[in-house]
This record gives sequence, C-alpha cells and structure tokens, in this order.
Amino acid sequence: MRNHTELKEFILLGIPQTEGLETVLLVIFSFIYPLTLLGNLLILLAIVSSSTLHTPMYFFLGLLSIMDMLFPSVLCPKMLVCFSGQSRAISYKGCAVQLFFYHFLGSTEGCLYSVMAYDRFVAICHPLRYKLIMRPGVCVGFVMAAWLVGCLQATILTSFTFQLPYCGPNRVDHFFCDIPAVLPLACADSSSVQGVASTSIGFLALMLWLSICASYTCIGIAILRIHSAEGRQKAFSTCSAHLIAILCAFGPIIIVYLHCTPNPLLDATVQLLNNTVSPMLNSLIYSLRNKEVKSSLKRICHNVVFIVLQ
Repeated sequence: MRNHTELKEFILLGIPQTEGLETVLLVIFSFIYPLTLLGNLLILLAIVSSSTLHTPMYFFLGLLSIMDMLFPSVLCPKMLVCFSGQSRAISYKGCAVQLFFYHFLGSTEGCLYSVMAYDRFVAICHPLRYKLIMRPGVCVGFVMAAWLVGCLQATILTSFTFQLPYCGPNRVDHFFCDIPAVLPLACADSSSVQGVASTSIGFLALMLWLSICASYTCIGIAILRIHSAEGRQKAFSTCSAHLIAILCAFGPIIIVYLHCTPNPLLDATVQLLNNTVSPMLNSLIYSLRNKEVKSSLKRICHNVVFIVLQ
C-alpha cells in the first residue's frame, strides 16, 4: 500500500446530529456490546460442548458467532472511547486497519451466509446425500474460500482508498473509518476510487444474494412438495432464522453503499444498527428459534449454577 499522505491522524466526529447525546449513547452501547459478546460466546460454547451439534449446520453457526463477536469489536471500543469524551483521534495506520478489518469481516460473513444457505439446500433437497456432500473437508474448504474472498475484497478496497493523498482536512464525519466518510478528505479526485469501491461491493453483494436466492428458491420448491404440514413446518423452521439474519445483513449494504444520494445520518444509523445490534440479534434469533441450541444452553446454565452453588 503506498502512502502519499502528510496526515498522521484522523479525527472521528462521531454519529452526525447527535451532539449532546454522547452520555446516553455511551450507556446504551456499553450495554449492547458486552451483551453481543456474551450471547455469541454462549452459542459457541453450546455448539462446542454438545456432541449432537457437531454437524455442518452448527459448524457454520459457530463460525457466524465468532464473526459476530469480531465484527462489532472492530468499531465499538473506539466508539465507546469517543462517547466517553476521550480522544477522538485515530492514527492514519489505525484508520486503514479499521477499514480493512471492517470490510474483511463483513465480506467474509456475507460469504458465510451464502454457504449456510447452500448447506440448508443440500439438507432439504438432497437429504440422503447430505453427509457425503457436506463432509468435513468440503466444509473447511468453504470456510477457507470465504476468508480468502473477504481478504481479497478488503485488500482491494483499502489499497484503493489509501493510495490517494490525504493532506488535510482530517475530520471524518462518521464514527469509524469507512470509504464514504474517508474519500471526501482526499486531496485528489476520488471519483474513480468511489466507482471501484461501489462496483466491488455491489458485485460481491449481488453474487452472494443471487446464490442465496437460488438456494432458497430450490428449498421453497422442495418444501411445497412435502405433503404433510408437520414436515413443511419442520423444514421451514430450520431456515427461518437464517433468512431473518440474511435480511438484517444485506439490507444495510444496499442502503449505505449503493444508493445515489449520501445521507450521513441515515448511513451512520443503519451502519450502527448493522454493526452492533444485528450481531446481538443473531444470537437471540438462533438461540430462541433452535431447540437444539436452547437445550444445550439450558444444560450449560444448569451446570454453571450447579458449580456456583457447590
């Protein structure tokens, strides 16, 4: 990555139009962030500790829980520092690292949603061949491919963004370093970089969305062919939580990166919900709508209470 900048740091201005609300936001997100970490950690422990959950579906769900712990951790610590009234400065390299890991984890999680949709497609449409198709080596290969795509996407976006010269001003009108907030500060024309970023993000999101739609179209057709209402309900219940999580993940991408007219307040609000609230909701969605996970969580809680009372 070439560094033409004379700036040593950026100043994060925070969420637009929220001046005077820092204390309230600090209290809210000081509650949401630890709750997000705790909820996803419990799901991960429930999967690891229960041998009945050692299947491809729960393998991917465990990885999703890890992503939902890492993703908000890229943004929340610095955001909470800013809300507390401490320094809003972030170094040039720190800004680049934050942007890289934001897109790396976001892209990887999007790929993981696509893999999970394919897993449900195989389970419902080809149940007799499920164990053969989704064998451990294939699952690991899917995960490695997801990480590779995420790394490649983040490298492209970060390299193009920070190859531009930044010589001032250094005030980022956002609560973290992201492409739409950083590019206006460049001392050169950034329209080509904005075009590359929009194209790259849009293409990946479109490909993932089409793959998910293809999987769920086949799943929907297969479910309609099931004669018993109980069978249809059981098949649909294994997919409903995943569908809700997908809508929460892909909706903000369209709003923030692909709409024509930038709206700082709208973009910040949507990203804040997507980066902090959605990971917390994912843990609730999957734990409340999945009997096996709920059973394992109850067993863990029972063991913890038993140990504490001893």
